[in-house]
Amino acid sequence: MTGNKPLAGLLVVDTSDGKGEMCGRYLADLGAEVILVEPPGGASSRTCEPICRGVSTYFATHNANKSSVVIDLDDENGRATFLGLLATADIWIETSAPGTLSVIGLDPIDVQRRFPQLVVVSITDFGQTGPRRDEVATDWVQMAVAGILSRSGSPDAAPMMPPGALAYESASIQAAWATLMAYWNRLESGAGDYLDFSISDAVAQVLDPPFGSIGTAAAATGDGETSQDRSAFQPYPIFPCRDGHVRIVVLAARQWRAIRQWLGEPEALADPELELAHRRYAEADLVNPYIAELFAERTSMELVVEGQRRGVPIAPVLTPDAVLDSEHFVERGAFVDLEVAPGVVGKIPSGLVELDGERAGIRRRAPELGEHQHLLDTIVPYPTGTPSPSPVPAERRLPLQGIRVLDLGVIVMGAESGRLFADQGADVIKVENRAYPDGSRAVLQRPMTRRFAIAQRGKRSFGVDLRSDNGRTIFRQLVEQADVVLSNFKPGTLDKLGIGPSALREMNPRVVVATSSAMGATGPWSNWMGYGPLVRGVSGLTSLWRDAGDDGRFGDSATVYPDHLEARVVDIAVLACLISRRHHGVGALVEASQAEAILVAMSDLFLGESIEPGTAVPQGNSIPSQAPSGVYRCAGDDAWCVINVRDDDDWSRMLEVVDVPTLSNSAFATVAGRIADRGEIDRAVTSWTSTRDPAEVARALQGVGVPAGAMRHVGEFGSDQHLQARGFFRTVTHPLVRRPILMENGLCPSTRMADPVLDPAPLHGEHTRDIAAELLGMTDDQIESAIDAGVLEESPTPVSA
Repeated sequence: MTGNKPLAGLLVVDTSDGKGEMCGRYLADLGAEVILVEPPGGASSRTCEPICRGVSTYFATHNANKSSVVIDLDDENGRATFLGLLATADIWIETSAPGTLSVIGLDPIDVQRRFPQLVVVSITDFGQTGPRRDEVATDWVQMAVAGILSRSGSPDAAPMMPPGALAYESASIQAAWATLMAYWNRLESGAGDYLDFSISDAVAQVLDPPFGSIGTAAAATGDGETSQDRSAFQPYPIFPCRDGHVRIVVLAARQWRAIRQWLGEPEALADPELELAHRRYAEADLVNPYIAELFAERTSMELVVEGQRRGVPIAPVLTPDAVLDSEHFVERGAFVDLEVAPGVVGKIPSGLVELDGERAGIRRRAPELGEHQHLLDTIVPYPTGTPSPSPVPAERRLPLQGIRVLDLGVIVMGAESGRLFADQGADVIKVENRAYPDGSRAVLQRPMTRRFAIAQRGKRSFGVDLRSDNGRTIFRQLVEQADVVLSNFKPGTLDKLGIGPSALREMNPRVVVATSSAMGATGPWSNWMGYGPLVRGVSGLTSLWRDAGDDGRFGDSATVYPDHLEARVVDIAVLACLISRRHHGVGALVEASQAEAILVAMSDLFLGESIEPGTAVPQGNSIPSQAPSGVYRCAGDDAWCVINVRDDDDWSRMLEVVDVPTLSNSAFATVAGRIADRGEIDRAVTSWTSTRDPAEVARALQGVGVPAGAMRHVGEFGSDQHLQARGFFRTVTHPLVRRPILMENGLCPSTRMADPVLDPAPLHGEHTRDIAAELLGMTDDQIESAIDAGVLEESPTPVSA
């Protein structure tokens, strides 16, 4: 591999603007040459809020490592130059509204036919097809329609909008996964691709999908089947302490016993029933006051050090300024100082992954407009009048056929990482041991649930005792035949078994080993017990996920984040290393931290805080630069609609349908005037929305081009006509699940990549005998002997649904 640049030699043309820019940025981090093509006046995202000391922190963070050239696509000569550039490229990422480029002769599908080797990725809010194709959206609208908002906040208040732009950030990473997969498919098949990538689809797949793995607490206390809307149920409570807040995640009985001992074994908490997670949560009014009293007079780090020592999962709820100064992130180099404009130096999250111990991330600042115009000097203009070839039937295939993955992953992130490879045709072998089961199996209390069937689809299961010498010998034989090994244990766990990353690569120098942990493989906090809610606290996300001025009500209790995002972060890096292996013949070590995935997702906020301290604060359901923008109550039970008035044009269009006399005040004609009277405007808008169904509100506003979205509840997803029209869903059966299972289909509509096969999720050890015979050459007698000795494990006779 070429250092920390596995995608060196890959040329990406990027015309994204205002959304999707982190897709190209991550490819650039991994070594691709990404050329940002801008119009003569520059990309609109150069002025995207917030602006700190004249710098758009969004543009600065999302376009680092890229080059900039200026091409006027409205000019025929400019289009000829642009086509000439695409003729040399591997990938084109574009984010224009559907049909926009066709008007000027640059229809993306026609361009892909013209250059058959090219992978063209069209990123739009709702895709190129479906009833909502032409609707306008914002990050907030995507949060509402994807069902994220319905799970945010408390049931006795308005749903709480998460901070930052988590929807667009998550979708951008999914776009990078789809893009690189299509490029891999080109390397395998010789044919490029056209991807119809919908941000709305992607947010439903990545941010906190209603169809996917759920957290251990939710599985232990719910039905193990469905995500829930926000509720008073608080499985991950936050407590005030002397210098802020801490969060605990007490799931296992041993963790409960540890905190009870820390409390001094109060008699009121001695009931054995409280060792069951669902009983503790039901008795929160009894349990939590004892914890609150213990924590109140201690500092957050005193509590964390003592709690971690005792085996209690606990972490501080850090504010962004504390994150920037924390010893752990400083030691890990999680932020880099970068001059983002002359004389303006700020801190930017340094990157998503480490490759062979070296950060693959920020190498240079975002470019000045046209800074790299010389890159066009050798481009031969392509005649714009050249007719596009006629479409030919495209052969669709699963890109990862022939790739073998050993999946040691557990719980949400581990399940998702392996599942993504299986969906694309890889042979994914889930390596398991009954003595230390995957936590998502341990809480099932039955052979299979719908959620486990979704999260582990397409895999085979191999039961083996890695604590035994014979078990490790067998595992070594599997590693020698593998392309990828995935794991997400606490750092050092595999090393204790003698199968750490270095040992795995000695077994097979061509293997790509990927490890993900809560806090990263190094640093003073690397061995902390890590769950998603703790990671959100440490990374600064939780502290911002609340209303402005409310010091005690946090909104992220019901979400599962960043597990699904982190799975894609890791898998993209793994795929990049597999691409590099084609050229250099050696594998690599990919190391990732869930906390740092969140830092990158909020990189513009951290940059702003480092330049102008005090700017990264909770905003609640308002956007400082816009009014009205918020979550508005509608007619019905827990019915809400998001409305974003981005500028004066949106305001004028909104007044066409929102007929409230108060809003005719001439002082509201400007952004400044509206912001000054935000409260009055919000009350007037609410008087209109509160008498209407949220879908009616959204339709009326979308009809005049104002971004709006009705908040969708989890249970409403299956009936979504837009998702149905786009082929988002698949209904499959599992022999151990009574009812048909509704799950997401594939990556995104593609001309060259086939839909997943979706084989049923396995029972523990269901394929042990097959794999032992097929890959290890073991005879029936040898397999039987290994099973009798407890070295290999197989599933019991399946229990019917």
